Amino acid sequence: MKNNHPQLRTVNVIRYVTPLREGGSMPAIAEADDEFLYVLKFRGAGQGLRALIAELIGGEVARLLGLRIPELVFANLEKDFGRIEPDEEIQDLLRSSVGLNLALHYLSGAITFDPLVNSVDERTASQIVWLDAFLTNMDRTARNTNMLVWHKELWLIDHGAALYFHHSMDNWEEQAVRPFSLIKDHVLLSKATELEQVDAEFRAILTNERIRAIVSLIPDDWLSGDNMFEHIEAHREVYSRFLELRIAKSEIFVKEAQHARETLI
Repeated sequence: MKNNHPQLRTVNVIRYVTPLREGGSMPAIAEADDEFLYVLKFRGAGQGLRALIAELIGGEVARLLGLRIPELVFANLEKDFGRIEPDEEIQDLLRSSVGLNLALHYLSGAITFDPLVNSVDERTASQIVWLDAFLTNMDRTARNTNMLVWHKELWLIDHGAALYFHHSMDNWEEQAVRPFSLIKDHVLLSKATELEQVDAEFRAILTNERIRAIVSLIPDDWLSGDNMFEHIEAHREVYSRFLELRIAKSEIFVKEAQHARETLI
């Protein structure tokens, strides 16, 4: 996908199917009014809206770069949704998540990627390692790969832990050009032999215009509650500038990944 103007559909959640009790975020499988099942990520859970912003940006950047990501949609929860839910914890979560949430198309029958069983070619491994170093995604380790195998193809999921700079934005410009030391724990690092080639290709794709088109997808109300910014567009601008600065200095995180890989060999 190399569309300069990405768009996300909006669906209405009509049925809460089952919780996926993973960590503190408590995503769930839910059915929407388009009759598809989705993995629903709630604005009222865990890291809240910041996790949804990271999921949205991370997923759409990955898609733009040609990696497989389940379709992302905005998922609207009505005020009375879940009022008959018997589990009080889930009911509280639903009540605090009224409005626009984010959901990924549910890949029925997919299995979790296991590095001991499933193989990945060196080019794909290099692409994914580059992506996660760029996004500062700390959550693609052997313990939690956040990858699925579906119809014999590799799919990436769950970028909510990426862009961790936005949990403390005081020095976001400095953070934008830092190496990403946690790349040493990446599950695919040992196979990432083509980082320099991938860097050149991805830098050409991730233009400032395309970065800003992705950032423009963030709903205004996901950005409106941060008192650090005078207005929504100032908040949005930080995400664009962070990503622009980071890719302009991509040699920093590429060299860090290469060095980390050398220590594994």
